[in-house]
Amino acid sequence: MTGPRKRRSFNRLALGMVVLVVLVGALLVDAYVSAAFQPDHTAGVGRRSTVPAAVTNGGPIIDTRNGTLRTYRLPLKTIALTFDDGPDPWWTPRVMEVLRRHRVNATFFVLGTQVARHPGIVAELARDGDEIGVHSFTHPHLERLPHWQRQLEYSQTQLAVVRATGRKSALLRLPYTSGPGAIDDARWGLIREAGELGYLTVMADTDSQDWRGAGADAIVRAATPQGDWGSIVVMHDAGGDRAETVAALDRFIPLMRSRGYTFTTVSEGLTRAFAGQRVVVDAPATLVDQRRALALVTAVSLAGWVVAAIGVLLLVVGVLTVARTVALFLLAGRHARRRRARDWRWGPPVELPVSVIVPAYNEKEGIEAAVRSLAGGDHPGGIEVVVVDDGSTDNTAALVAALRLPNVRVARIPNGGKPNALNVGVELASHDIVVMVDGDTVFEPDAVRHLVQPFADPFVGAVAGNVKVGNRRSVVARWQHIEYVIGFNLDRRLYDILRCMPTIPGAIGAFRREALEGIGGISHGTLAEDTDATMALCRSGWRVVYEERARAWTEVPSTLRQLWLQRYRWSYGTMQAMWKHRRSLVDRGPSGRFGRLGLPFVALFGIALPLFAPVVDILFVYGLFQPSRLVTTGLWLAMLAMQFLTAVVAFRLDKEQLRPLWVLPLQQFVYRQLMYLVLIQSLGTALTGARLRWHKLHRAGSAGTGMTGAPTAAPTAAPTGAVPVRSSPGRHHRAAAPRR
Repeated sequence: MTGPRKRRSFNRLALGMVVLVVLVGALLVDAYVSAAFQPDHTAGVGRRSTVPAAVTNGGPIIDTRNGTLRTYRLPLKTIALTFDDGPDPWWTPRVMEVLRRHRVNATFFVLGTQVARHPGIVAELARDGDEIGVHSFTHPHLERLPHWQRQLEYSQTQLAVVRATGRKSALLRLPYTSGPGAIDDARWGLIREAGELGYLTVMADTDSQDWRGAGADAIVRAATPQGDWGSIVVMHDAGGDRAETVAALDRFIPLMRSRGYTFTTVSEGLTRAFAGQRVVVDAPATLVDQRRALALVTAVSLAGWVVAAIGVLLLVVGVLTVARTVALFLLAGRHARRRRARDWRWGPPVELPVSVIVPAYNEKEGIEAAVRSLAGGDHPGGIEVVVVDDGSTDNTAALVAALRLPNVRVARIPNGGKPNALNVGVELASHDIVVMVDGDTVFEPDAVRHLVQPFADPFVGAVAGNVKVGNRRSVVARWQHIEYVIGFNLDRRLYDILRCMPTIPGAIGAFRREALEGIGGISHGTLAEDTDATMALCRSGWRVVYEERARAWTEVPSTLRQLWLQRYRWSYGTMQAMWKHRRSLVDRGPSGRFGRLGLPFVALFGIALPLFAPVVDILFVYGLFQPSRLVTTGLWLAMLAMQFLTAVVAFRLDKEQLRPLWVLPLQQFVYRQLMYLVLIQSLGTALTGARLRWHKLHRAGSAGTGMTGAPTAAPTAAPTGAVPVRSSPGRHHRAAAPRR
């Protein structure tokens, strides 16, 4: 590999790693900030062996800063409204509307995750005179966390508040706490630790219990102080439906004022308690704090955008999957019923002679079985086999010549690539119906006969056969067998009905010579010459159909590396062909019909759906760490069930045994991910404009092992001499990159 190619590969790998790290980081951040929490009231009270009586019997404001212990109460007939767990983009503004209407300010103990997502709401609260306090970042049980993580909960919330208001708050309300009487040993330790960090802990005198859902009247009664005592009242502006809280607040404020109460914030209440001595509970943020705050909020925002984008992609994947499944069930089933009807005929039997072109490059492992199966076909019009040896170095041509088959010719040409070999074979062919096959493919005896019958229709220019996997013993090969039945043959039924077949498989396809000449032969401009030629035929007005009875057995890659190389070439070549034929999107006539139907189908179901499919796996893994993990697992299993149902239908239509489907669940954890990566790499190669060289796959000659019977060989005759052919730069054999 040359230096520039190495650099391009490294750059693509580096870019992929960066994208992966950003994606994983975004999901981890979103999982952290989206952690669910229970309402404050669920925490119980533990032992109180170390809690001072001055705390349990004292006021709701506890100051343990500088190693001291002081508690404070609000003055008589003074209420400080406090709200926990916000801000909420819907309910906090509703609470603000009520407060502004009654000209009341309150203290909001906010969650850092919510502030990072909705900083504008907190900024508006601060501008209007409301007070901001810290209520942790993710609302955890702080006593269950290590010291460093508790500090992180406080500091991250501070940074979020700094980003929204430009100031740091010294007010803290611990999650899962209520009044001083509920302080136990664990919470007392948290309060002392908070004091060491410079925080003033704010409990509550009165709990409105708005989390119970008992109605506005019950909230007003629970929030009303006893006698004339001053009170810090706790309510919630987030964490659920707060319609009752808003309604109760609108009634509570006038009711308390009618009883002589005044409303204030926590710090103003302390100022009144100290006879006018100003109590400062916030301070301007430093430049370092502001920079850290920007980084934190940016990370949270980016994570939210990424997860939202993944959610949209998941919706797209779901819609495409359902649409494809419905279309396959309806149209593929219709195709099978129509073709298997007793009265179905393409027309009069086609008994014209056929030329079979076999491009061969180092195919010694399977060429003999392939040629025997072709030469021994039962087509009544006769079969001519032309093997074009494309500069092989393993005696492929000699092996074919040694078979001594009278209807087989061998042509040797310098290595010029598969498209060039096919074009040479077409020029050497004696007949007007041309079948093109791969050198490792074994035909069933009646395959050629069935394959050419659609040419009874004069509008049919090419026919796609039914490719079967011959070597099914390994798990990798069985996965490909499932893919061939579902993703290839089932799709071809759909494309046949819609008359927009995008690909005739290289393993088994038939063409009219007239149609091939009309498109200039097989082009070397893409790595998917079969797809390129098929699209050109469709654009030229020829009909391309699928004949399921024409079955050929091919050898698929048996290792993941070989599979990667093959699918990398296929994917990249398909993208090349789509780009080459992009003008069909705006053409008229047959070309426009294919461009506006066939190309979108390939783009959506051949590229977009597989490209976006990793979203399902990503969100499945992500969902396992969320409270809704059961729902996530259920949805993933539903998707697997849909795939299994599709597989069953496809196997039934193709008359295949269902036994191989036991590996389908395993396919979700290895094979699918491999195909994702192949497609992503192919897309990256296409976008960067890199050239992809041909990769020769290793064969073992096992294509015919899956057939029920061995192919019948033609009678032997005198050895057929190989015909050397010089490749000339004509219309049919353009210069192509040699295979390596």
